[in-house]
Amino acid sequence: MLSVRDAEAIILNLVQPLDPQRDIEIIDLLAADHRILSTPVTSQLDFPHWDNSAMDGYAVRYEDVQHSSDAQPTSLEIIEEIPAGYQPQSTLQPGQAARIFTGAVMPTGADTVVMQEKTRREENRVFILAAPQEQEFVRHKGAFYQGGKQLLPRGVKLHPPEIAVLAAAQCAKLSVYRRPRVAIFSSGDELVTADQILQPGQIVDSNQYALAALVREAGAEPLLLGIVKDHPDALREAIAYAITHADIVLSSGGVSVGDYDYIDQILESLEAKIHIQSVAISPGKPLTVATFPTPHSPLPTPHSPIYFGLPGNPVSAMVTFWRFVQPAMGKLSGLAGGWEPEFLKVRSHHELKSNGKRETYVWGSLHLIDGVYEFHKAGGSRSSGNLINLAQTNALAVLPVGTTLISPQAEVQVLRVALG
Repeated sequence: MLSVRDAEAIILNLVQPLDPQRDIEIIDLLAADHRILSTPVTSQLDFPHWDNSAMDGYAVRYEDVQHSSDAQPTSLEIIEEIPAGYQPQSTLQPGQAARIFTGAVMPTGADTVVMQEKTRREENRVFILAAPQEQEFVRHKGAFYQGGKQLLPRGVKLHPPEIAVLAAAQCAKLSVYRRPRVAIFSSGDELVTADQILQPGQIVDSNQYALAALVREAGAEPLLLGIVKDHPDALREAIAYAITHADIVLSSGGVSVGDYDYIDQILESLEAKIHIQSVAISPGKPLTVATFPTPHSPLPTPHSPIYFGLPGNPVSAMVTFWRFVQPAMGKLSGLAGGWEPEFLKVRSHHELKSNGKRETYVWGSLHLIDGVYEFHKAGGSRSSGNLINLAQTNALAVLPVGTTLISPQAEVQVLRVALG
């Protein structure tokens, strides 16, 4: 049985990111939210595009106003008014000023802006009541970014700030990585869909719905294969289809040691290399991770898919997804960084217990209390089959092997599981 750290290292070493030349799509900027750049972006524009004013006031020559004061104001002739979007028509000469507004182009000859609060206007003259700093309130061309340099690197996930930058740079079309495809199926004769009437002994396949939502949240495209009966031929057919149509395959159930747990032997019959079969984690001990020879696949870049056989218990399935699958999907997707699990040290509001034999994950939520994050474990029983108290989980408290108790108000490490 592998440690959690060893299992994580094996999984991440198996992941090969999407190809930045072939695994790409050209999309409109308006559709780019949460997509990942596959090519570095440059712009030919300087930012600012021209020298402009950072303030409503008066564009002046510093030489004319450097000795101004309230007692001895400098009087200048106003020769032009320059609103934003207007091209100045005049060149400032000694003794002259231009009325200017925020964002407007600086006129030739001016090198400084005096804010209007430090002036007094009388008809076509302005009196400067205080000496400014040289070049004060002037935003110079190229001060923020020089055209031709890299604006955003490959591997960046695009959020509203990056999209604003790209819009300003007139990057209306972008090259982004395609969304990874993730095949999902659940195995079990007892499973039914959420819209079926339950019969005695049956349970709803909540894993299919949960995993599909997690996959979408991670920026990938779920390929839903439904419920597969606990029969070797049916399972073999589903797996054979999944590994030729997806980058990652997620199954839930059938990976333990029961009489109807066929997944591992079917994987071997399909020439899979099984890298992991169990991990010292609670919940989630039965975890199968396998790879296959490169298939003949309809995907843009055929490569060896990664198979994750997750436990069937709902909480176990989600914990193993958060701990192992989510980082793997981040690396596969082309992200340059930030796909590693995010751990924080916070204060525990409750007492947390474990038998100390396996690395234990307690589900709950983070709360900001008096400026300090606290972890609150979910109420009710902590059973891997109890998904009811999994609602509103955004963090998992981690009790290392050998740790049996974390007292209230003591420090605990938590894994954040909510994606942004």
